[in-house]
Amino acid sequence: MPSLLRRALATGLLFLPAPLVLAQPAGSDESTVTYPAEYFAQYAPVSVNDMLNRIPGIGLALEGDQIDRFGGGDRGLGAQDQILINGKRLAGKANEASSQLDRISADQVQYIEIVRGTSGTLDVQNVGQLVNIVLLESLSSTAFSGELGMTHFRDGTVEPTGTFSVSGQRGNIDYLLSANLDTNYEALESFERSYLGDLSLNETRAIDRYRDQQNVSLNSNLVYQPSDADRLAFNILYAERNPPTELLRTITDLKPNPGPVVFEREDLPSTSDNWELGGDYQHNFSDGGRFKLLFIVNEKNDAITRERFLSTSDNAEESKNLFLDTDSRYRERIVRTSYSWNVAEGQNLELGIEGAQTIQDSALKLGLRIPGTPLPDYGGLVPADPPNAVSTVEEIRYEGFAIHNWQINPRMSLESSLLYESSEIEQTGEIYKIRDFDFLKPKLDFRFDINPSFQLRMSVEKDVSQLSFGDFSANSNPQDDDQDTIAGNPEIEPEETWRYNINLDYRLPDDGGVLNSRFFYFDVEKSIGRVDVTTDPSRPISANGNVGDGKVFGLYLNASIRLGFLDLPQTVVTAGLNLEDAYLYDPLIGKKRTIIPYDRGGYRLGFRHDVPARRLSYGFNFQDGIGGVGGTGGNRVRYDIDNVLFFGAGKMRPNLELFAEKVGFGDFTYRVQVDNAHNFERCFERKRYFGYLRDGNLREVERYCTRNGPSFSFSVRGNF
Repeated sequence: MPSLLRRALATGLLFLPAPLVLAQPAGSDESTVTYPAEYFAQYAPVSVNDMLNRIPGIGLALEGDQIDRFGGGDRGLGAQDQILINGKRLAGKANEASSQLDRISADQVQYIEIVRGTSGTLDVQNVGQLVNIVLLESLSSTAFSGELGMTHFRDGTVEPTGTFSVSGQRGNIDYLLSANLDTNYEALESFERSYLGDLSLNETRAIDRYRDQQNVSLNSNLVYQPSDADRLAFNILYAERNPPTELLRTITDLKPNPGPVVFEREDLPSTSDNWELGGDYQHNFSDGGRFKLLFIVNEKNDAITRERFLSTSDNAEESKNLFLDTDSRYRERIVRTSYSWNVAEGQNLELGIEGAQTIQDSALKLGLRIPGTPLPDYGGLVPADPPNAVSTVEEIRYEGFAIHNWQINPRMSLESSLLYESSEIEQTGEIYKIRDFDFLKPKLDFRFDINPSFQLRMSVEKDVSQLSFGDFSANSNPQDDDQDTIAGNPEIEPEETWRYNINLDYRLPDDGGVLNSRFFYFDVEKSIGRVDVTTDPSRPISANGNVGDGKVFGLYLNASIRLGFLDLPQTVVTAGLNLEDAYLYDPLIGKKRTIIPYDRGGYRLGFRHDVPARRLSYGFNFQDGIGGVGGTGGNRVRYDIDNVLFFGAGKMRPNLELFAEKVGFGDFTYRVQVDNAHNFERCFERKRYFGYLRDGNLREVERYCTRNGPSFSFSVRGNF
């Protein structure tokens, strides 16, 4: 009986609430919340990421405004970062601050700030909330941290992962050096049923796809501060990803007069690498003025070869019927300089200019088994290159900007900016085209602290998308087995969007969590989609281009709550609901349609319980999309000139993640994690038509689903 009593007491102590070191307001700025290093000590964190994971609502800060922007990538150095190190952004794009969070030792951190306001003293424009990681100041210190792990995949493959970093200070030099190895291995299993236009069975396809990808990267961040007034920083990245892929496809004919079973094998050797060098210099004048100079030079190279072989049995001789080789080289050179000063009490003005050169080199080779002369450069097949297969696109861009910050009173602030962009895009190669663009991009961001916990934010801005220069020339189409290449379009123009946002953010008392709601409306001009570039009416061809104007509406609701009111202060529950609606009239299909990247929405739920007495943490994260496959009620729909693809998932792909970690032997942190624990199935439906889709002459319906199975990871990390 005493033994049972001791066990019961031990179990009760395990779940007793542990005392918390509460977050503190930062001085007189009520829109900033500070988490001192002592707040995290009980969790024995290894890296900055370990610390951030204990902050309720941190996901909202790290995700920025959460709302996708058309065109994807950031344009220039004026993009809004969400993470600062010692109040400064890293002069990088591929090598930005969020990628460093696992590499900065927790021992180096003095405190972490969540900044909800705007200010001329910030190094970036704040689009929502900023995370500022302030490191300790020391005459001389060095910290070593590392992580070793492995991931087990569905087919039994085990891949290694690891990170090693060195950070520290030597006099007036701060440094961070790191090396990272992670895996992007993938083993997909798909099955497709195909029906003819009258919905009678056509064929089935069983597909196994394997991608053996390892990502290796080397990073270096150096900061030299010769005086209180001057700061010089360099940011360096080199990364390689060589993702060779193999695909096996078994095609069974189910028509009334079936043919033989056909086996297709595809080899897709590929190489990919990129490097980046960034730097910034800042000088602070005695009158409060500040001069900044930033630059970035980067390059990304991708090469993929796709070869397809056919046979009628496992032992039969194969015959090659496709050779597709694509090469891409992307380069950026950007310089940005500005001067800011206090123009009046509570008002700051920044004036500056940015210049950029962007170059995309693209080349495509297509070989088919058709009449003609085979060539070795085309894999022993006959050249069948589409038009505009070799291209160089160069953009020279200049941007002048003015940013005004006004602290109207202790509770209200207004940030206004005006940017004028002028650019010239020149395409050479098989097609020569030169075009000029000019854009005026205003923005207003108003914030009102209703009380220290409750903030209202409203913003309006003109956004211009970053064009994908790969759309200018012919390219491969990995999303459609029946269409090896897609045409290029030298006439494509950037999308222009007026973005309106209303955001309400409420921080619960005593670090109890965060409640957030966000409503947005976008007015879209020149939306990019598929346009008709047909030259032969019997063979409709499309390319990416500007299809028209549209509207986007959205409501995002998020909560991250610490269960202190249930005497479980170390338990945090997170939840989110995203609702979206977007539409435009598309002349290609002759009707209204949704706008990618906007879906019907999705939802997520997370749970985390920290047990400091046992140095243990565990939890789960679940997410899924709203809407199934097919029709306007589906999650995501992509229309083309002669087919339409319905996705069963959009941005929020279904996933269930389980994790547990414990600080144990040697003061190392041991973590086990299961991704895709439910083994979710992703389903699609594609409808193909004779001629144009808008004519409605259905030719084939393809319904297929894919699974990649759960993956199991184990890792050990620690500081040395």
